[in-house]
Amino acid sequence: MKKIIKTNNAPAPIGPYNQAVFAGNTLYVSGQIALDPKTGDLKTNDLETETVQVLENLKAILQEAGLGMDNIVKTSIFISDMNNFGQINEVYGRYFDSENAPARETVEVANLPKFVNVEISAIAIKS
Repeated sequence: MKKIIKTNNAPAPIGPYNQAVFAGNTLYVSGQIALDPKTGDLKTNDLETETVQVLENLKAILQEAGLGMDNIVKTSIFISDMNNFGQINEVYGRYFDSENAPARETVEVANLPKFVNVEISAIAIKS
């Protein structure tokens, strides 16, 4: 059985999908971009601000599901330019303890929704 997770503290979906879905004890969080949930504006002035907003959106969805960043077991990071990896990785590292960080992949793609620079999705486990 699945349970849909929705919160106003993260951007509303911009297509036919949900912010997150619980399937048993596993939460699948849709890819998040740097949309400000309060204004609907993109926060892409600089890469640090953009990456922080993406991770804050993920965090808000997890909180709505009763979980935290430490429950994440896997992330997928999609970036428009691999030259930005170091800067994105530095911000990402602020959200995870390196000893218990989730598994992940980082993939450069041709384009992302709304032509942003970074999108991150996650899988989390309720323990």
